[in-house]
Amino acid sequence: MLAHMQQVLQRHQQDIGERIERELRSQVQASAQSTRQELGASFAQLQQTLATQMASVASLQNQQIDGFAQQLVKLNETNAQQLDSMRQSITLQAQVSREEQAVSLKRFGDTLNQQLSALTESNAQRMGEVRATLEAKIKDLQTDNAQKLDEMRKTVDEKLHATLEQRLGESFKLVSDRLDKVHQGLGEMQQLATGVGDLKRVLTNVKTRGTWGEVQLEILLEQMLTPEQYGKNVETVRGSGERVEFAIRLPGAKEEGEPVWMPIDAKFPKEQYERLVEAAERADADGVAAAGKELERAVRTEARTIAEKYLSPPLTTDFAILFLPTEGLYAEVMRRPGLSDDLQRSCRVTIAGPSTLSALLNSLQMGFRTLALEKRSSEVWQVLGAVKTEFGKFGEVLASTKTALERAARNIDQAETRTRQMTRKLKSVEALPADAAQKLLGAAEPELGESDEAL
Repeated sequence: MLAHMQQVLQRHQQDIGERIERELRSQVQASAQSTRQELGASFAQLQQTLATQMASVASLQNQQIDGFAQQLVKLNETNAQQLDSMRQSITLQAQVSREEQAVSLKRFGDTLNQQLSALTESNAQRMGEVRATLEAKIKDLQTDNAQKLDEMRKTVDEKLHATLEQRLGESFKLVSDRLDKVHQGLGEMQQLATGVGDLKRVLTNVKTRGTWGEVQLEILLEQMLTPEQYGKNVETVRGSGERVEFAIRLPGAKEEGEPVWMPIDAKFPKEQYERLVEAAERADADGVAAAGKELERAVRTEARTIAEKYLSPPLTTDFAILFLPTEGLYAEVMRRPGLSDDLQRSCRVTIAGPSTLSALLNSLQMGFRTLALEKRSSEVWQVLGAVKTEFGKFGEVLASTKTALERAARNIDQAETRTRQMTRKLKSVEALPADAAQKLLGAAEPELGESDEAL
C-alpha cells in the first residue's frame, strides 16, 4: 500500500514539475521577446546619439588639432631663435675663454722663458769658470810636461852625442873597442849595483820608506780628488799635536759646520815582509809562519796607533784607512785569516792597497758629485714651484670655461627634451602636405612674437 502511494506521489510530483516548467518557459519567452524589443529600440536610439556625438567630437578635434599645429609651428620658430641666441652666446663665451687661455699661456711662457734664460746664463757662467780653471790646470800641466820633455830630450841628446863620439873614437882599433865595451859593461854593472844599493838603503830607512808610501798615497789622492776634498798633515784630534799624513774632508752634519775628517795613513813594514818572502822562496814553512806572525803583529801595532792618535768622532769618522803601498804586501796582509775583520772590529781601521784605495776614492768622488747636485736641486724646485703656481691659475680658467660649457649644454638638453616631448604628442597627428604646411607657416609668422610671449 505504501509502495503504491509512493508511486502515485512521484507521478504527481513529475506532473507538477512539468506544468511549472511549461509555465516558466512560456513566461521566459514572453519576457525575452519584450526585452529584445526594448533593447532594439534602445540600441537604435544609442546609435543615433553616438553618431551625433562623434560628428561633434570630430569637428571639435579638427579645430583643436589646427590650433595646436599653429602653436607648434610658432614654438618651433621660438626654439630656433632661442637656439641661435644660445649658440651665439656659447661662441662668444668660448672666444673669451680662448683669449683668456692664450693670455695665461703667454704669461706662463714668458715667465718660464725668463727663468730658463736666467738658469742658462748661470750655468753658462759656472761652466765658463770651470772651463777656465780646467784650462789653467791643463796649461800648467802641459808646461810642466814640456819642461820635463825638454830635459829628457837634452839628456838623450847628450847621451847620444857622447855615445857617437865614443864609437867614432873606438872604431880605429878593434881590440881597444872590445876593451872599451868590456869596461863600459863593467861600469854599467857598477852603476846598477850602486842603484840597487841606493834603493836598498832607501827601503831600509824607516823614514824614507814612510816618505815613499806618503808620496804614492798623495799621487792617488791628487788623481782621484780635488785639493779642496782632502787635507795634508791634519790634526784630527784637537790639542793632541798628532797630525795624520792625509785626511779626506767630508761634509758635516750642518751646512755651515766644520767638516768631518777621514784619516788615511801610509805604512810599509818592509823587514817583516822581506823575511816572509825570503822564507817562502826557501820553502821554509816554519820561517813563513814566523815571518807571517811578525807581519801580522806589525800591522796590528800600526792599526792601534792610528786608532789612538787620529780617531775622534764626531770630528772624524768612526774608522780610519791604513794604506799599504804595494799590492803584494796588501795581498799578504789580506791573506791572513781574520786579520782584516779583527782590525775593523777592534781598532776601527780598514786595510787598503793601491787598487782598493782607488775604488774607495772613486766612490767618494761620486758621493761628492751627488752632494753638489743636491745643493743645486733647490733651484730646480723653485722653478717647479713657479710652474705649479701658473698651472693652478690655468686650471681655474679651465674650470670656469667648463662651467660655462656645461650650462650651455644643459640648456640645449632641455630644449631637445621639450622637442622630443612635442614630437611624441604629435605622433598621432597626420602630417600636412608640403604646400599646405608652407602656407600655414607663412601665415603664422606675423603672430610669432605673441606666441613667444604666451609660451
